Amino acid sequence: MTRARMPRPHEVAAARRDPRLLRALHERRQDEAWRTRGTCQSVDPETFFPAPNEPADAAVALCRTCDVQGSCLAWALEVGDCHGVWGGTTPRERRAMLVAWRGEVQPDPDAVDEAGPPVRDRLLTLVPST
Repeated sequence: MTRARMPRPHEVAAARRDPRLLRALHERRQDEAWRTRGTCQSVDPETFFPAPNEPADAAVALCRTCDVQGSCLAWALEVGDCHGVWGGTTPRERRAMLVAWRGEVQPDPDAVDEAGPPVRDRLLTLVPST
């Protein structure tokens, strides 16, 4: 198994302009039921997880025809999924998009995780007072 490399600055810059990422940013959390309407529902899941030495062209082509491509990519970027084809992107493309995504998407202020209080409350405690 090969180790994934960090994306180079020019790859991140290109990812920031990628229309697929812009669509994902726009469609983020707009459609919670996107999975039920995906084109992938009628295709063998193996198609979207090709072996490392196999091309992902068939999966990417199917994704281009899908109405929920933006929501799918947004989900993959939010959870950091690095395997398979999601939202018409390969793992390599998503690694660069993930850097851009994290710079654009703010944490949900009402999110609660195992650390306790909502994110907004923890952020207030981290900001030094002046």
